[in-house]
Amino acid sequence: MTEVQYHIRVKEGDVGKYVLLPGDPGRCESIANYFDDSKFISFNREHKVFTGYLHGELVSVVSTGMGCPSTAIAVEELIKVGCHTFIRVGTSGAIQPHLNVGDIAIINAAIRDEGTSRQYLPIEYPAVADLQVTNSLVKASEKLGFTHHVGVSHTKDSFYSEVEPDRMPMSSYLKERWNYWVAGGAICSEMEASIVFILASIYRKRAGAVTMIIGSDMDTIAKKHDPEGMIRVAVEAIRMMIMKERK
Repeated sequence: MTEVQYHIRVKEGDVGKYVLLPGDPGRCESIANYFDDSKFISFNREHKVFTGYLHGELVSVVSTGMGCPSTAIAVEELIKVGCHTFIRVGTSGAIQPHLNVGDIAIINAAIRDEGTSRQYLPIEYPAVADLQVTNSLVKASEKLGFTHHVGVSHTKDSFYSEVEPDRMPMSSYLKERWNYWVAGGAICSEMEASIVFILASIYRKRAGAVTMIIGSDMDTIAKKHDPEGMIRVAVEAIRMMIMKERK
């Protein structure tokens, strides 16, 4: 497919088969700095694109914006131009008390508590990460010496309903549901993983997700956190997959 995609403004050949997906456009350049010979490709709406090389393989970083609707658009259009491996890179809030700020959360599945993925598959269908991508993220985190946790994420649509439920009309309902995720063992909460996993399943692609824990309330979330750890883990995981698949 050679035409330029409507939202992300790329065509086939502009991006690599392996793609990192941060939410924040401002994070793209710092991720691209880990590539060799990286170059800016496009910036339209919330979608900023850089492409470079890892071990001679073309790779890209594409920002999705916040939430599942814009993430779905980016992933749909990236698949149209030939991308096959996706790693969601972002931040998340802790659900379990043993997760600390700065820890790495590697997401192997996601609770579909959002509306976008329901437009693709019934809610009974699970949002599950690719095993090879997940294992590569675990190995990368171990190699780099980061404290990491592997588990289920809660993907939601509303940020403030989670972090400030007391001022919401449905506060008791929101708290009750939060207790379900805690009791079930979910490790973190974020806003994009489920749709990335669902689209990868539908289109027979590979997807994983790595996030950095930035807290569970506004006091900790509002502080500035260094995302270098999660970025290094994601880039190293792609390096590992490229080298393994080259063999």
